[in-house]
Amino acid sequence: TVFGYPGGQILNVYDSLYKYQNEITHVLTAHEQGATHAADGYARTTGKVGVVISTSGPGATNLVTGIATAYLDSIPMVALCGNVPTTQIGTDSFQEIDITGVTLPITKHNYFVGSVDELADTIREAFRLAQSGRPGPVLIDVPKDVQTALCEYEAQPPVTADAPTAAKELRVEQAAALINAARRPFVYFGGGLVAAGAQSEMLALAEKLDAPIGCSLTGISGIPTDHPRFLGMQGMHGHYASSLAMHNADLIISLGVRFNDRVTGDRSRFAPGARIVQIDVDGSELSKNVPAAVGLRGDVKQTLQRLLPLVNEVRNPEWQEKLAKLRAEEAESADHREGLTPRNAILTLNKFLGENTPVATDVGQHQMWAAQNLSFKKPRRFASSGGLGTMGYGMGAAIGAVYGTGVTYRVPVVILLMNNGVLGMVRQWQTLFYGKRYSNTILGRKTDFVALAKAFGAEGEAVDTLEGLEAAFGRAFAAEGPYLIDCAIEKDEFVLPMLPPGGSVDDIIVKVGDDR
Repeated sequence: TVFGYPGGQILNVYDSLYKYQNEITHVLTAHEQGATHAADGYARTTGKVGVVISTSGPGATNLVTGIATAYLDSIPMVALCGNVPTTQIGTDSFQEIDITGVTLPITKHNYFVGSVDELADTIREAFRLAQSGRPGPVLIDVPKDVQTALCEYEAQPPVTADAPTAAKELRVEQAAALINAARRPFVYFGGGLVAAGAQSEMLALAEKLDAPIGCSLTGISGIPTDHPRFLGMQGMHGHYASSLAMHNADLIISLGVRFNDRVTGDRSRFAPGARIVQIDVDGSELSKNVPAAVGLRGDVKQTLQRLLPLVNEVRNPEWQEKLAKLRAEEAESADHREGLTPRNAILTLNKFLGENTPVATDVGQHQMWAAQNLSFKKPRRFASSGGLGTMGYGMGAAIGAVYGTGVTYRVPVVILLMNNGVLGMVRQWQTLFYGKRYSNTILGRKTDFVALAKAFGAEGEAVDTLEGLEAAFGRAFAAEGPYLIDCAIEKDEFVLPMLPPGGSVDDIIVKVGDDR
């Protein structure tokens, strides 16, 4: 399955796709950026390499945001672009762009194919590289005359990812010594653990240590939401208990996750009593943002398998008592209002999610409400842009997650539009930190989104009560094709808890006065 949009300089590839349509399913999107997000959503939910195809010039530059999204979240992707013939490269030909130069900072690697003799091996190498080690996007730029040239094709076995390797034995032993000395351990994982398929090893480690587990945004759905050791997402808008547990830990075991600013806040005040054992397949992440007492470069699964026999099985009753208190404080501070609140909207959605139903979000307040309140049973069911925070990501990713596209392919996508009529997350910052100066965040749009959905051939309805939302979900999940629910949300709903920008857990905002 591949995603894309044709154009003049990639027509020969599309002609071949026509000939091989029984072997390769091509999903036609409405825009190249949507195609990259679809390939991204496909990769996140399947673990396979996502593929996107575009023409040269503006078609190729339309891929940039989607490639950057995949790069910052370590998603395996191959982008195949057409270009002008090699004889016209560098002459400012119509729709010519140096796309390898443009995308150099946001790809694992990219290739300009100057000869058809290089093409097959380049594609093989790109697929191997995209899925090996720390996954990521790879771009292949293919001039039109290379597409039309002939060569002798030599079949090769399908490429696979490089065999994973564990961290060095010395580092494993050093990590075990630190872990065995801990009394308040906290296990923290992200998308790297999911990519490595190391969930069972992590759970075994947490059981041995009697430790709680937290995750980053891209780690969500990595383990069942209702697992008794799981405290949920940590960070700026993370769960109170998860963020405070990490802050109070004496050891943080980091598994395939970055300590970015949304996680740490003020790094000088981050988890002041904790030492860090950091395991990551990418050595450049070790001690990059926060210093690790022991950094282990290696595959998370393989490294944990070597680490587990060296770890002592313990019980930490005092730590568990502290965690229980944090859970109780979180439950007390939760939004228990009745009616159509953001939290209640997501909790209602949970009733309709099957174990295999993937959920994709866009970016903003709704993304955080979803991350805080969605419930998952299986991994790779949550697709959301973390590192880049890509506005416009959600719909394409949802399409890719079900291997088809919108109305044309009658894909069963339910679109929950949490409509507050404002730029909610930006307005929240303006309320809290900018004296309620609402500069350009009140949209005042007159768009009838239900009518717009129907114009595209989808179904939809608007709701303004919780009972109406639940009934609408029933109709939406029973529909054959896309179904949009325009759900009215108050413009001053906040995402809480919140760590102020540049603050720390000591500054956490749990509630805001009614006067806002």
